[in-house]
Amino acid sequence: MSVAEQFVNRLIELDYQVSCAESCTGGKLTGAIVDVANASKVLNASIVTYSNEAKKHYLHVSDDTLSKYGAVSEQTAYEMAEGIAKANHANIGLSITGTAGPDGGTKEKPVGTVCFGFSINGKVSTKKKQFGNLGRNQVRDASVEYALSHALELLDK
Repeated sequence: MSVAEQFVNRLIELDYQVSCAESCTGGKLTGAIVDVANASKVLNASIVTYSNEAKKHYLHVSDDTLSKYGAVSEQTAYEMAEGIAKANHANIGLSITGTAGPDGGTKEKPVGTVCFGFSINGKVSTKKKQFGNLGRNQVRDASVEYALSHALELLDK
């Protein structure tokens, strides 16, 4: 059973709703959930906010956070997860923001740097992963797998 299937089944058991806020994955996280039968029982709403303006407008990520820490930061991922959960009254808000490549990396945040936000019943946590310069789609796929598997770990605590 795939991690997405495990995630959807766990949310069905808990009677939870999930919403996703994605940047570098461009909808792949939501797509992985939708690929699972019965996703309609758990998926509330999701949004791709590629630009900083969209992050501010739809998810209420603050100007201060974006200017101080940047779009690829745990602070931004935190606000994205919190914002999407609140906006949709979802038990779970998942967010992903990063630099998939092949360009866009910096010395501090090289290509393959991805930040994740996990809002579960109002409690928000973040993680930062460095997948390396695996290639754009490999970083995106690895990010989706990580987001779902880590969310499952948090649900089982």
